[in-house]
Order: sequence, then structure tokens, then C-alpha cells
Amino acid sequence: MKPFAYLRPTSVQDATAAYATHPGSLYLGGGTNLVDLMKHGVETPATLIDLTRLPLHALQELPDGALRAEAGVSNTDLAVHPLVRTRYPALSQALLSGASGQLRNIATTGGNLLQRTRCPYFQDVSKPCNKREPGTGCAARDGVHRDHAVLGHSAHCIATHPSDMAVALAALDAEIELYDGEHGTRRVPAAAFHRLPGDHPERDTVLRPGEIVTAVLLPPPAPGSVSLYRKARDRASYAFALASVAAVLALDDGRVRHVALAFGGLAHRPWRAAAAEERLTGAVPTDEVVREAVDAELAAAVPLPGNAFKVDLARNLARDALAALIRSASGNPPAPHRP
Repeated sequence: MKPFAYLRPTSVQDATAAYATHPGSLYLGGGTNLVDLMKHGVETPATLIDLTRLPLHALQELPDGALRAEAGVSNTDLAVHPLVRTRYPALSQALLSGASGQLRNIATTGGNLLQRTRCPYFQDVSKPCNKREPGTGCAARDGVHRDHAVLGHSAHCIATHPSDMAVALAALDAEIELYDGEHGTRRVPAAAFHRLPGDHPERDTVLRPGEIVTAVLLPPPAPGSVSLYRKARDRASYAFALASVAAVLALDDGRVRHVALAFGGLAHRPWRAAAAEERLTGAVPTDEVVREAVDAELAAAVPLPGNAFKVDLARNLARDALAALIRSASGNPPAPHRP
């Protein structure tokens, strides 16, 4: 690991000022991803700006019924909070499926959003990777790409985003609160926070240089809505998703009044399934309607030879998740499911 300077500010204003005055800086949260990347030589910051002493550890209900989780809240505290478990079960399930208890105790809400792809070519500095070093190529396209994207990828990058939490936030219509010293505070929809690769796969998010994630805001749940998170992985013990789905559903007189569906493990960012949602909204959710809606969404998939199985995997996950929510919203609770 290369030598680096280390700063520990105590306010967001001091943190962004330090970033502006120390070229080559990176922010440090729990460090569960960044420190590994530094050991691999993928990240070589001149200065680490530790954000763990910033006053960003509150988790509170707002007057309008929304929930505000500040960026320093640990993944464990967010997953087990009573309001998260009762109002946003998809988020709790996503967090609990994402890592071991030891990692969840350290990992932060903000850091979870900003973790980088686990593509092995990105993490191996001896291999070409446009995300790590723009213009060098994408070794995964002609290499081992079983875990890689089938939606929204480009000729420059086929990596997937690893966060389970981000998929649930996209389906729950959450917003990400951001701060920098020049522009102040702004909010970005969670579903629009991460970018598709296009010609610039090195840009994971819409963050401006020096901007800090300060909080996640969860709106009040739609009346009568139910939600869940399902994940398929190679082993039951905290592996990254081959495919996952977060779903939210509310019925009114047997028709879909509200639905939100987001896929994980399939794209460079959580994939909000707009085509499927459009077909389901207002419809009686029969098996045929659900099947056609999910198929319409996944028709955009462009798999590579080694990961075509992901399309069927995601299709089955989504149908299963929606069927479980339809039963629950109709007054027939689904069978218990292990996250």
C-alpha cells in the first residue's frame, strides 16, 4: 500500500474544505471496500479524509412520516431499526443478505452506496479495465463474465453494481442527500444516483467532485403497500447477487394501485423496471399479466455467452417476488423466506 496522509474532520464543511485543498483525496467511511482496493493498488489516494467523526449518525422519523438515515448509520443499525423492519422490509432484508454481521457493524449507509464493482478485472491492476483506467479496454468482455451485466452495459464496461441496499432504495423511491461546500445540499432520487457506463464507466455515480453523501431519505410507504427483497447467489453465506429483485406492491379492489420493481446484479446500477411497472399499474395481477410485464422488462437484456442464464434467473425471481406480494396484499401472507 502506498503512503498517504490522513485527516479526520469533525464537520461536513471541514471535510469538503479538506477535499478541495488536498488534491488526490478520497473520503473514508467504514472502509470495508476502500481499504481492500488500496491494498490491491486499485485506489492510491494521496490523502484519506475520514468521515467517521462527522455528526451523521442519526436515524429519525420526520414529521411527514418519512425516515431519514444519515450517512454514518451502520448497516446493522439501519437493518434492525423497528421502523425499517415494519415499514420497509425490503430494505431490511437487502441489508441482512448483503454481508456478515461483522461487516454490517462497520459498513455505513453512505459507504454502502459508494462501494465499487467486484469485477475481478477491475480489482486486478495487471489487467486492462476501462473503469479503473479509461481507454485500456474491458478484459471481461472476452474473459470470464458469468457475474456481469445483461442490461444497460456498453462496449466499454460490463461490470455490475454490488450493493443490495441500493436496489431496495431504488424500489422504495428513496432520495440521496448530498452536500458540497460550493453548492450546499441537494437531493437525487436513489434510482438515478448510479450511472450506466456509456463512454465513461469510471464514473460510478452522479456525485460532483468533493460531494459527500449525508443521508438517505425514505418516503412514507404507499398506503397498504407490502415489500420484499429476493436474491439469488452462488452460496447462501453472503455472496454477491447473481440476480436480485426488490419489489413494492399495493392493491385496490384487486387491481394494482402501486408497484415498484428494481433488479440488482444485472446492470451497472440498480435497474428500475419501468416497463414492467407500466404494464402492471391498474391491472388485475394474474399470473399471465405478471409474466408479460416481467418479460417486457427483460426483453431489453443483451446477455453475453457466459451469463445468458441471468435473464431466466431474474425473470423467475421477479415473478416469484410479485406473486408473494400479491398473496400478501390480498390477505394471504407468503411463506417465510430466508434473506
